[in-house]
Amino acid sequence: MTESVATGTNLVTGPDGLARCAWAGATPDYMAYHDDEWGRPVRDDDGLYERLTLEAFQSGLSWLTILRKRPAFRVAFKDFAIAEVAAFDAADVARLLADSGIVRNRAKIEAALHNARAAADLPAGLGALLWSYAPAPCERRPRSFAEVPAITPESTAMAKDLKKRGFRFVGPTTAYALMQATGMVDDHLADCHVAGGRTR
Repeated sequence: MTESVATGTNLVTGPDGLARCAWAGATPDYMAYHDDEWGRPVRDDDGLYERLTLEAFQSGLSWLTILRKRPAFRVAFKDFAIAEVAAFDAADVARLLADSGIVRNRAKIEAALHNARAAADLPAGLGALLWSYAPAPCERRPRSFAEVPAITPESTAMAKDLKKRGFRFVGPTTAYALMQATGMVDDHLADCHVAGGRTR
């Protein structure tokens, strides 16, 4: 495989000659995720529940581990269909704890089921709730990751609201990572090819 070439601490030039946010140059998995998903809007409830669940499972692990296990996660969690996961019972918890294809952490598994039930109870749906915290687009993109926050007032408010509604594993940092992953904010750097003239 052709190596990615670092162009500084913030960007990397891939074997295709395109500049990307530096974290995307580590593996083909990261490159594909960066180019095709990260920062692109996800608005459907099940899609957002998937990202929320995977962000929670990622806590304490690398995102690469989660990306590589995502196909197994999708099978284990019925494609993250909220209605189906909300109906999981103790037998499903045992099944998930025995599934070597996913991260077998009881607290995270139980949180995923609990969060599906909380999402199913939202009158207007998960998408409406989460996107209500999306900030207005910024006209200026960050030039470096030193300008990208780990938490924001919006992610703090989102986490507080989710916790109030019974969601688990949803601190402000996880909430901001979710906002980045689902296009509520778009933190591709100004010179990243994905930015392509889009505002942040």
